[in-house]
Amino acid sequence: MKKALVLLVMGLTVAGCTQTEKGAGIGAGTGAIIGGLATGNVRGAAVGAAVGGVSGALIGSVSEQPGQCYYRDRYGNRYVDRCPN
Repeated sequence: MKKALVLLVMGLTVAGCTQTEKGAGIGAGTGAIIGGLATGNVRGAAVGAAVGGVSGALIGSVSEQPGQCYYRDRYGNRYVDRCPN
């Protein structure tokens, strides 16, 4: 049953229309699995899904912008700027 549920969730994550939606779906699915395994409860899976979904959406949105790259400075701030040649 668990394997079927995981396959269903992974299938739905790939069915997104845009790279942002795909990134959010894959991030949420991966975050839920990792959060659930790390904590052993549903709350950890929910937190992992939320964090993974937001991160995946952010990374996916960058891939929709040709010539743009995702960066993080030494203070942990994230930003998008032109990719180096």
